[in-house]
Amino acid sequence: MSLTELLVPASAQMLRALSGWLDKAQAQGPGAETLLAARLAPDMYPLSSQIRFACLQAQEATYRLMGETVPEALDRLAREGREAGERPGSLTEAKARIGEALARLAGLGPDALDAGAGRTITLELPGGLIFDLTGERYARDWALPQFYFHLMTAYAILRSRGIDLGKADYVPHMFAYLRPAPAP
Repeated sequence: MSLTELLVPASAQMLRALSGWLDKAQAQGPGAETLLAARLAPDMYPLSSQIRFACLQAQEATYRLMGETVPEALDRLAREGREAGERPGSLTEAKARIGEALARLAGLGPDALDAGAGRTITLELPGGLIFDLTGERYARDWALPQFYFHLMTAYAILRSRGIDLGKADYVPHMFAYLRPAPAP
């Protein structure tokens, strides 16, 4: 399986699932906007940050693997995520961020990321941590785990606040593979 075949569909289907979770939160009545400030623990980022960071991770990997400079818009998204405790935004804005990430993924060609498998990716993190990885290891050991961490944290925040989510909401894309039951 190529990097494009792995990362793009996985990210897109999970971002669509995230959008569905927000729809469910909104449908459960007034107060849904306050969920954006909810946290699992005091030292964790709120839901609004988790959404932004999931969108960031899905897109940032595509630029890095293609050897392109990460655009300023994604740097702004990261800053928004870090500052979301003070400015969580709205559900409409959160869904727009998801839409932007989905548009980026949809605009990629069928092998857009594949040449990046052997490319050296330098990942510089706050605190002076610098990692040098191949594109393949970056995708496996950083991009996917980071994406799913923020996605699952968003799911856990919503569940902890009483939003009616279950396994079917987490993997709605699986129903495309469902085998029909035999007739009795």
